[in-house]
Order: sequence, then structure tokens, then C-alpha cells
Amino acid sequence: MTLRIIFMGTPEFSVPTLMEIVGQGHEVVACYSQPPRPAGRGMDLKKSPVHEAAESFGIPVFTPTSLKGADEQQQFADLDADVAVVVAYGLLLPKAILEAPREGCLNLHASILPRWRGAAPINRAVMAGDKETAIQVMRMEQGLDTGPVCMSETVAIGDNTTAGELHDQLSGLGGDLMVRALAALSRGALTETPQAEDGVTYASKLSKDETRINWSEPAPAVHNHIRGLSPFPGAWCEMNLGGKVERIKILRSQVEAASGTPGEVLSVDGNGPVVACAEASVRLVQVQRAGKKAVGGEDFLRGAKLAVGDQLI
Repeated sequence: MTLRIIFMGTPEFSVPTLMEIVGQGHEVVACYSQPPRPAGRGMDLKKSPVHEAAESFGIPVFTPTSLKGADEQQQFADLDADVAVVVAYGLLLPKAILEAPREGCLNLHASILPRWRGAAPINRAVMAGDKETAIQVMRMEQGLDTGPVCMSETVAIGDNTTAGELHDQLSGLGGDLMVRALAALSRGALTETPQAEDGVTYASKLSKDETRINWSEPAPAVHNHIRGLSPFPGAWCEMNLGGKVERIKILRSQVEAASGTPGEVLSVDGNGPVVACAEASVRLVQVQRAGKKAVGGEDFLRGAKLAVGDQLI
């Protein structure tokens, strides 16, 4: 049975789900996405990835800055949808929006709820050193990611997995999971399991203030910080390279046994410099200088005047 669906999403993460829904033959009557934003050197207005994907399918796109107004809510209700599918949309949905579709709103969330409710569950899971996460379909309520879980698929997080790699994996799995949930919904067979009351954590939005690397943390924590912010926004530190202090993004690292004063360069041999942490050290496996492409640590050392004993800050 095909469904009349309103799709609500904005970033690249959401696109595979939209494509799967269209591919299954459902009628996507409208797409809601964040408004075009200035981007690039010319700061021209750029449509979101979901906006562009929806237009390629001939789906009408709405980009309100708020859904609190009576006109916006009436327009949404007039679409006469069976269900709304929400994937990283970026706006809070008022009660009137949540209740407008006949079957309510289903959200795709990238964590094992109730752990990591909120804006940045993928980054927070990696930064915390979690060994697993999930992609889940949940029924939306007015609370922040508090609704019952309808379907879930667990995913292991490797010791060196970056947030970017996990993002791409969960994005692909999410499309398949959502269309399975919609198939169950159309048969009246979608089950709902309330979230546990224990273990609630919040994945707050990433801030610029927390992207700087703190070498006074143990090496595993520094390593998790680096991979949890890779590739965007990117963990960084400052290095004195040939008399000029530069801000360098660190995109990949690995834990090493060597020890020293936090921030001290212990080695400049092999696949990247080794830097001391409060306990043990990390090797900088992939780095990016400002305005340049990311390179492996070995290539970085060929062009950077970095020496044993130098202090990173």
C-alpha cells in the first residue's frame, strides 16, 4: 500500500531516506527543508541537499523559517498526508504539525535512544568512545527525541572509526530502515516500544569552543575527540612551523605507548608525528593545514618544519 508522505529533512544525511521512499513508489506530496543559505566565496544562496534532491524528483518544496504560525500549520494540514517522515530537518515541530498527518510523524534518529537525544548523536557517540550505536525509527512527541521506538538497527563503532564514516554508514542504513517501517505502518503492523527511563544523555550541538585539542587529556580521550570531530568541524591545535604559528586540523590519529609532557612532539618518524598526552600519546595520521588539502602524517612531515621537543598548543 502506498502512502501520502510529507518528507522533512535538510542535510546530505537525509537524502538516502528520501530516495528510498520515492523508489518504493510512495507519493511524496511535499518536502520541507531549511531555507537556502549563503555559501561559497560568492556567498550565493545555496539550496539544501534535500531541497535539490526533492526538486530533481519534481516534489514541491517548502522552506519556512518557522512552523508556529497558523498559516504554515494550515498549509501543512491541507496536504492531507498519511504520515510525515522527519530526518534531520532542523526545526521544532509544534503539536499542530505533529498531529496533522493521519498517522503522525516518524523520525529517523542516529543513536540508541534514550542515549544521545538531541542534535549531534553521531559525533557525541564517537567522542565518548561508545562501542556501538544505532539507527532508529521513532514516533515523534513534543519532547526532544522522547517518543517510542518503532524499529532499530545496531551498528558497531570501531576503535578508529570517524564521525564522518559513521555518518555515511548510518545514513545509508536509515533509508532502508525507514521504508521497512513505512511498509509495516501501511499494514497496521508497526509496533512501538517506549524508551527506557534510565540512561538518558543529551547530544548537544557542537560548539567552536570544544574543537581545540586538549593535550592534557589521556591519549584515548584525545583520539576519540579527534575522530569524533572528523571531518567536520575538525579538531585542531596550533603548531610553530618554521617560526610561524599555524592552526592545524587533525583528522585521524592512533594511540601510541610513548609518553612525555602533554603537547610535546616525541617523534617525527614514520606515518606522522607522535604527540604526548597526559597518559601515553597519539600519532597524527592525517592532518590539514589552513587552505590546503588533507594529507597523511608522513607527507605532512615532509613539508612541515616540526622537530622532536616542539610543543603543540
